[in-house]
This record gives sequence, structure tokens and C-alpha cells, in this order.
Amino acid sequence: MKVTGPSGPSTPQASRPARASGGFSLPQAGAAGSTNAAVATAAPSGVGDVSALMALQGVEDVMERRRRAVRRGSGILDRLEELKLALLSGEPGEGTLEKLARTMREERPNDADATLSGLLDQIDLRAAVELAKADLRRSAA
Repeated sequence: MKVTGPSGPSTPQASRPARASGGFSLPQAGAAGSTNAAVATAAPSGVGDVSALMALQGVEDVMERRRRAVRRGSGILDRLEELKLALLSGEPGEGTLEKLARTMREERPNDADATLSGLLDQIDLRAAVELAKADLRRSAA
């Protein structure tokens, strides 16, 4: 194939298929048979690949559960820090308390690591104490 300029590549006349009067032509019989066979075998394997990917996405590995647990614990610690700063500045911190309660309602992934689970238990307990203290302040007011 030779590129002749802005009009694009040029191919020898012998390799071009004959065109019908409507401007559309079907490929040669030998080429059509091999093309259809390739398309027919490619379609089912594409579907198999997608279902395999979907199955892999459904499986959560140990590291992903650990990452989610750490991310949840870090989020709770961040909300507790925000609450501390709000209380020290004299603000009621109602928005921060709502965010903390929302974070606590998130599902906590189970982790096989006893040390991490113990640490997350302590974080959850501290957050629960702060939420209980806030409820007491609201009911007393």
C-alpha cells in the first residue's frame, strides 16, 4: 500500500473488490466465510470475558476488606477530631455529630487481624461515647 498524499492510501486495482451499481458490494465468498467464522467465534468469548470480570468484581479479597476497615476507622477519627475542634471553639458541632453518626452507621468490614479489629473496636467505642454525650446534652437542654 502506498500513501499518495492527503487523499489517503492507494491500493492496486486488482485487490479492490468489484462494486455493484449501488456503491455497496459483498466481499468474495472465501473472504466472507472466514470473516463470518471469526465473528461467530469472537462473540461468545467476549461474553465469557465480561461474565468472568463481573464474577471477579463480586469477590472481595482480604486486602480490600482491610482497606475499607482502615478507611472507615480513619473517617471516624477525622469526625472525632472535627468534633473536638468544634467544641473547643465553643460551637455546638451538630453537623459534625451528624457526620459522625452517619459514619458509624456504615457497615464495618470484618477483618481477621485481631490487632486491627481491637483498634477499630476502640475507635467505635469512643465515637459511641461522644454520640451518647451529645444526646445527653441535647436532652438536658
